[in-house]
Formats: sequence, structure tokens, C-alpha cells
Amino acid sequence: MKRIGLTGNIGSGKTTLASCFEILGIAVFNADKQAKLLMNKDVNLKQSLIAEFGKEVYLDNELNRKYLSKLAFNDDLVLKRLNALVHPVVQDAFEKWSIQQSGAYVIKEAAILFESNTYQSLDAIICISCSEEIRLKRILKRDDLSEKDVRQRISHQWAEEKKISLSDYVITNDNSSLVMPQILSVHSALK
Repeated sequence: MKRIGLTGNIGSGKTTLASCFEILGIAVFNADKQAKLLMNKDVNLKQSLIAEFGKEVYLDNELNRKYLSKLAFNDDLVLKRLNALVHPVVQDAFEKWSIQQSGAYVIKEAAILFESNTYQSLDAIICISCSEEIRLKRILKRDDLSEKDVRQRISHQWAEEKKISLSDYVITNDNSSLVMPQILSVHSALK
């Protein structure tokens, strides 16, 4: 079974497109959701986060996402330390999950596949392409973030052109062309 990465910068539509692959019967592992779940449920990870960033990282035994985001997105070193703790645990969860799946391929959806180097364990990468202007509008509509906060998060991701150059497939999701025919084309190539 092939293991396929699905990536794209924040607001590109990864989760929406991942759900289209699920409709086609493809199992999808959402790395961001898993990271949030594991940061709340994995005892060893919780202890590591508290040791690294202080007990304020949790409020009433739940991850204090606003606090941690403020720390991480205002300091590159803190973000690197956070990723160094979380990504191996998420990768391990993906490995365990993927061997339990069946089908021609599975998808690992993750915004920072390249930045985290986890793309190296995958057979192919699909990159979702979308202009920064459209992504910014989507994020501002979707999330409770200021434009400054959104731009700060965008700045921590690789440029789209760099991701595209390392990807095997590109799906354009900027309202300029239909997405489903692109998904079906990629799906046919992978199965």
C-alpha cells in the first residue's frame, strides 16, 4: 500500500480536499488533528511539553493552545523545540495507523510535511496550490486570528513554489479551475 502526503500552506484547502479523497474510499490521517489529540492524551508528550514550556501549557489538564501558539509563533527556537517534541509522536501514530489500513493508498494530511522532514517516509506528495491572498481571506473567515497572526503563521511555512517543486502532484484550489477532476486524475494515477 502506498503512503501519500497531502500538503499545502495554511488555508489552501487541505482538509476539504482530503474529505474528497475520503469520499473516494481513501483513508486519511490528519496530522494536525492527531497532534492536538496527542498533546492532550499522550502522557509522555504532556510531561515533555510541561518540562519544556512550563505548566501554563495546560489549563485544567487541557492543552492551552492560545498560550502555546503565542510562544511558538513569536519565537523560531520555541517553534523548533515544540515541533521536535510533537512530530516524532505524530509520526509514530501515523506509522501504527497506516499498517491497520487497506486499499491502494492512504493519505497523510499535514501542513508542514516538508518542514518537518516527515515527507521522506512517504511514496508521493500531493501539494495543494492556492494564492496567498485567497488563503488569507479563507483563514480570516475561518479562524479567530488577526491578519498579523495569520501572516506570522504563513511566514513559518515554506514558500508554495518550494513545496510544489518537491511534490509529485499539484492540485490548484484557487477557484480558477474545478478541483474534482484534478482529484480524480491524481486518484487514478495512485490506485
